[in-house]
Amino acid sequence: MGRPVALTVAGSDSGGGAGVQADLKTIEARGAFGASAVTALTAQNTTGVRDAAHTDPAMVREQIRAVESDLGVDAAKTGMLATAEVARAAADELAAADYPVVVDPVVVAQAGDRLLSDAGEAVVRERLLPAATLVTPNAPEAELLTDVTIETAEDAAAAGEALRELGADAALVTGGHLDEDAVVDVFVGDEFREFRSPRVPDANSHGSGCTLSAAVAADLARGLDRQRAVENAEALLARAVTHGYDLGEGTGPVHHLAGLRARADAPRALAAVRETVRAFETPAMTPLTPEVGMTVAVAPETATEPADVAASEGRLTRTPGGVRAPGGAALGASSHVARLLLGVREYDPSVTAACNVRASEPVRVAVEVQLETATVDRTEEPEHAAGTMDWVAERVLRRRDGDAPDAIVDDGAHGKEPMIRLLAPDAKRLRERVLGVAERVAAAQSA
Repeated sequence: MGRPVALTVAGSDSGGGAGVQADLKTIEARGAFGASAVTALTAQNTTGVRDAAHTDPAMVREQIRAVESDLGVDAAKTGMLATAEVARAAADELAAADYPVVVDPVVVAQAGDRLLSDAGEAVVRERLLPAATLVTPNAPEAELLTDVTIETAEDAAAAGEALRELGADAALVTGGHLDEDAVVDVFVGDEFREFRSPRVPDANSHGSGCTLSAAVAADLARGLDRQRAVENAEALLARAVTHGYDLGEGTGPVHHLAGLRARADAPRALAAVRETVRAFETPAMTPLTPEVGMTVAVAPETATEPADVAASEGRLTRTPGGVRAPGGAALGASSHVARLLLGVREYDPSVTAACNVRASEPVRVAVEVQLETATVDRTEEPEHAAGTMDWVAERVLRRRDGDAPDAIVDDGAHGKEPMIRLLAPDAKRLRERVLGVAERVAAAQSA
């Protein structure tokens, strides 16, 4: 079965987080086949580059031609080009190409070090930018290429326009280097668009620029239009940074395959929800079931949005014969409990399962006796809060320095039913905790 081919023309990273290694992982994650033309070998890790050996320009040419002549190329991207001679060799081949080219002008390292000479920078500006379907500089690189000082998103837009004037069809100026609460990437093409994502504290972001440009190249190879390719790449990178690897002594690498891992883990999470729902379909759960019903949710390891979270389809409700679930389990079946679970996991990733139970006095007493409990006052929720469950998770976890409790007791507010939400490291322990509470409630009622 044929697959679209995306070619990366870039340097190798012995640490595996950036360069050709990051590109190939990302290209495969986006459904294209990754091929490479290596421009340099580097001895590097999370703390920096120790040494580098540049590839002979003639070899760079031959690598590109070898891939084109046999596999064919549907899109390409450039990364570290090392020297003016290597940059010129790459430009000679790619400027004449009949496929989209994404130019990641690796001129400045994340630490601020120059990675390309002035002569090489001139080749990028004069030869590669006019061939670029999209150019993806970070703010310092865009400043060097355009002489536009970038301190705000508006400045980034001006630099993007300047890059288009230099010949690029479109520009995506990334704002990870700007001192803002959010990361703001600015797209300038047929239309203007800002992509905003929360800044992850102490993020493991090594290889983020490579990953972003490779994702765009992969989607262009698959035939997607540029705007959709950029949207997909931004979503992939946000997840990759959120779940970055805590490896090494420096800035760890992003998790290039985080999206694939979430999908791969989904069947296990769905099975865990179904097993938990079956365990809760018992008359003993009737006192724990809220008027609005109960939802069970389990998050795959790299879940970042409710659509990734497995949950019960429809809420478990009280019936004359006990508690029953109207459906099975599905990804994205819950917004409320899923958002709480994801919010808690931003601070304490060890929590993967959650459900809501009734906040009656007997249930509350049983919970507080058996489990570590935190409380939240919903009357203090500000009107401008992004979402109730996001606010609850942040309120509780910040107060506890990121350590999740076993249960969050919510006394409700005007128009909001009081609720207890139970958390656990996995579905098995969630079942044990909930059924333990049910057993204690039943014992108290029969005493």
